[in-house]
Amino acid sequence: MSWVLVLPILIPIATAILAFGARAMPALQRSISVGGSLALLIAAVWLAARVWSGGIVAGQMGGWAAPFGITLVADLLSVIMVLITAIAGLAVAVYALADIDARLEALGFHALYHVLIGGVCGAFLTGDIFNLYVWFEVMLIASFGLLVLGGGRAQLDGGIKYVALNLVSTILFLGGIGLLYGLTGTLNMADLHVAVQASEQTGLLTVVAVLFLVAFGIKSAVFPLFFWLPASYHTPPVAISAIFAGLLTKVGVYALIRTFTLIFTQDIGYTHGILLVVAALTMITGVLGAAAQNQFRKILSFHIISQIGYMVLGLALFTPLAVAGAVFYLVHHIIVKANLFLISGVVQRYTGSFDLERIGGLYKSRPVLAVLFLIPAFSLAGFPPLSGFWAKYLLVKASLDAEAYLIAGIALLVGLLTVFSMTKIWAEAFWKPHPDGELPLRTAVSRRDMAYLVAPVAGLAVLTLWIGFYPEPFLNAAERSAAELLDPTAYVETVLRGAR
Repeated sequence: MSWVLVLPILIPIATAILAFGARAMPALQRSISVGGSLALLIAAVWLAARVWSGGIVAGQMGGWAAPFGITLVADLLSVIMVLITAIAGLAVAVYALADIDARLEALGFHALYHVLIGGVCGAFLTGDIFNLYVWFEVMLIASFGLLVLGGGRAQLDGGIKYVALNLVSTILFLGGIGLLYGLTGTLNMADLHVAVQASEQTGLLTVVAVLFLVAFGIKSAVFPLFFWLPASYHTPPVAISAIFAGLLTKVGVYALIRTFTLIFTQDIGYTHGILLVVAALTMITGVLGAAAQNQFRKILSFHIISQIGYMVLGLALFTPLAVAGAVFYLVHHIIVKANLFLISGVVQRYTGSFDLERIGGLYKSRPVLAVLFLIPAFSLAGFPPLSGFWAKYLLVKASLDAEAYLIAGIALLVGLLTVFSMTKIWAEAFWKPHPDGELPLRTAVSRRDMAYLVAPVAGLAVLTLWIGFYPEPFLNAAERSAAELLDPTAYVETVLRGAR
């Protein structure tokens, strides 16, 4: 079972090494990148099938039994996240064939990209809180390298803001780990569940929980810790923006869900009460920020923040339906948000700008692209029967069931304001005529390159439609995942089997 768990980490790291070694051979480097992404998807499907049919899988690296060694664990939430990472990773890897130029490839784009993917998969599969920190650092190094790749002024400015706040998160996270180890004597997450439940120092544990909440809150871009995101996500090439938008903040949300269902459950009234307030403010500030923008990727960046609020809401309510809604929302949002960023790049290729005032005419000249935009845009806004509708429905119903009527109203209002932002993009980029009267292809793009740009967009749109029109298997997976999270007995027993 160890090999099954290691492959989603090993494949991207090996791909990164091979791609770095092939920098002098661009065609080979691109083939390695796409081939590695496809291999990761196969490994993720294999692992997901194993966990779905056989239950939670745990492996002890190096032969050291838990809780003393390095543990990898795959429960349903982990494999769902690894699988959706592989899907988004393959889509962006194909898109990058036309979006990333030879200079950025020579500077190491493909190697950094796969290191990032490996770090994301490692964060989802680790069973140890310290190794979660290690994988966060791998992600931070790779993402910073990608963000400033090419050395543009806007990229460097965004990169400095990005890394500065994330280093604050790192310090808080590492400090929290030290305090948690001092209180419990362990860092294995399954063992921490047992140790925290048995501890009598509930007040100190709550303080440590708040420290983790702030650290992961920065990674997730929740209110009021989100300012690094809209300052940086619109600056790099579109392929990099898309993978950032799809995955990076979701790793922070995953860490919140994992730690505040498995470890920090000794004072739910306080910690999850904070999360409920944070969720509401995150939804409101994010959607208002989006409404105030007039640049395609900036609008989408602020919408990342507002949608993170929905995911945190599911955790804060802490009911089976709410947690299932949070898991479903994670899957929906990774697909839809990555796709919208990819579409923004295609729009820029056709019209010459990301600025809504300087573009237009796409509905008339590129109707297929208009349809491909409407699918994720409507899904993000929660139109039935697309995936976003089911995600929002689960969370609003969970709020009403918990008699949290105010937060349910906020969630619905934010959905309406999301419609406003998507309508603004539609009206400016697609409906109104182009300011110059004509719509030439501003950047020379071959038919093959345009196929590389459009194929991932179409594939993700089809996946959005599939989830929307046939949600039952995805809802079942989310519900099973929520049940595992709220009753971690199987997780703990699988990891610590034979250790005690």
